[in-house]
Amino acid sequence: MRILLIMNPGIPVPPKLYGGIERMVYLLAEEYIKKGHKVTLLAGPESYSSGNTVTFGKHIKVGPKDEYREIFFVWRFLRKNHSSFDLIHNFGRLVYLLPVLNNPVRKIMSYERPVSQRGIRWTTTMPNRNLIFTGCSNYCVSTGNVAGNWATVYNAVDFSQYQLNKNVSADAPLVFLGRIERIKGAHTAVRVAKETGSRLIIAGNIPPGAQAYFDSEIKPHVDNELIKYIGPVNDAEKNNLLRQSRALLFPIKWEEPFGIVMIEAMACGTPVVGFQRGSVPEVIDDGVTGFITNNGQEMSAAIARLDNIDRAGCRDHAFERFSAEKIANDYLALAQ
Repeated sequence: MRILLIMNPGIPVPPKLYGGIERMVYLLAEEYIKKGHKVTLLAGPESYSSGNTVTFGKHIKVGPKDEYREIFFVWRFLRKNHSSFDLIHNFGRLVYLLPVLNNPVRKIMSYERPVSQRGIRWTTTMPNRNLIFTGCSNYCVSTGNVAGNWATVYNAVDFSQYQLNKNVSADAPLVFLGRIERIKGAHTAVRVAKETGSRLIIAGNIPPGAQAYFDSEIKPHVDNELIKYIGPVNDAEKNNLLRQSRALLFPIKWEEPFGIVMIEAMACGTPVVGFQRGSVPEVIDDGVTGFITNNGQEMSAAIARLDNIDRAGCRDHAFERFSAEKIANDYLALAQ
């Protein structure tokens, strides 16, 4: 099969640090190629894959004109090359597909974030053929499933990049890994660590607009003994951090569409303790790959039960559900 994978410019595919969607797109490209398909990746500057790669756009946009230029570039590319592909798999803007909506080429529009229902209604009222929408969780699908054909396809990680650690010491740290902003709940992770007397390592970038949150609610607790902040981490550092941790804390304050870091932790055998919001009840199998909790008090209580999780079993169970091969097969099944 000849497959075109599309991703918005902004972060390279694969990303060097932060970029969960970009990492997922790269993983799919490589898995499609491994299965014998011919893949073209259409993505931002510095992107690459083992197949053909076409780059466009900018990392930093200075205004709407840059976004319009990106859209027009994709439109021109699709008008010229759509007959060269059997499947167009789009993780970028829905509007990219406009020139081929009613073309017989098979199309998958995949969402990793809450969906604009207005865009779905607008698109599906237009003539269209062979178009399937997917969300990365049942929750994500529920935000946009107002029209059209929908399916849930979860995210994946490359398990070969994560090393299982079957045993950690009783004083191994907890870890929080994600953007340092209020909706991700790092402040709750700090409170849980202090309540349970556990060391906590916080890793992640501070996004624009979140510096005041970090300065007021995280930084005052960082003593580099009980609470430590290490900043953003690359893939190798992430693997080392997760595999040496007792658990990943995921105390989100919003409806997370997926949360790839949860399965990155599981790939190391590290259980996840998360709040029951968004996709968390779908990703964590309670008592097998971690614990689902409702508040900080329940999260603190779950720390005492971490030894009940078999770390090798945690990884094996996650592999069955979230391996790259399984997720690629799920997408390809939709294109048949």
